[in-house]
Amino acid sequence: MSTVAAGPGGPHSVTEAARQRKFGALYSRNVQAVVARGLMAAKSSTWLILVSGFFEPVLYLIAMGVGLGTIVGDVEGPGGQMISYAAYIAPALLAVSAMNGAVYDSTWNVFFKMNFAKLYQGMLYTSLGPLDVAMGEIFLALLRGLLYATGFTAVMGVMGLLTTPWAVLMIPASLLIAFGFASLGMGITSFMKTFQQMDWINFFMLPMFLFSATFYPLSVYPESIQWFIQAMPLWHGVELLRQISVGAFSPATAVHIGYYLVMIVLGVSLTTGRLRKLFLK
Repeated sequence: MSTVAAGPGGPHSVTEAARQRKFGALYSRNVQAVVARGLMAAKSSTWLILVSGFFEPVLYLIAMGVGLGTIVGDVEGPGGQMISYAAYIAPALLAVSAMNGAVYDSTWNVFFKMNFAKLYQGMLYTSLGPLDVAMGEIFLALLRGLLYATGFTAVMGVMGLLTTPWAVLMIPASLLIAFGFASLGMGITSFMKTFQQMDWINFFMLPMFLFSATFYPLSVYPESIQWFIQAMPLWHGVELLRQISVGAFSPATAVHIGYYLVMIVLGVSLTTGRLRKLFLK
């Protein structure tokens, strides 16, 4: 990689190679370097910590779907068909699992690398651009989301909750959900400076988990609350995976997908802009 360009700009100057690229200091087409570094670091991590976020929704599925499900019985699913309560909440918990994996990697991990390890400063002193760093970190978060989504879908299969071949599409759909949360999460984390500020992330995630029609249909809430819930990103993920799980597609399916595509574009733009502002002054 190129060394830091010398000159009056000091250590914050971009490299000569970066200035000559088509996208300037923004992108060097070397995302794989960031991913490779992240995978090497993951080898020294405790795998139990890496997969811990997977177990929470599985335990919820067993406790609520199997335990409470025997009392609730069948409920109305997408398209009006009756399904078991476990089959109703399982896609929602899969969306939660994808969100958890992506948010953990794109918030707390990024917070430590940005404010304590000073990792991104070192990366951006080389030929790497902010978009390389952003996409590399987001891709690492997607790997965790893929791990969680695949494992949880396998659990659903073992429990007999996969009743249509369309259900296999829940895995790529979960990656779309993870991509949305990871890209926006990293951008938001760039504004955080203290651990107390980071607690706000959990403050917003918990209500999303509980109120995004995860365990109950949207209709149980007052209309004013329904509008608020439908504005939250997790609700769109829950509804998308529920529709895929039974193969009941509608125009709303495209709306859910479009919501996450917009979320991804905004998140990547925010993250890239923030890294450039913070470290390429």
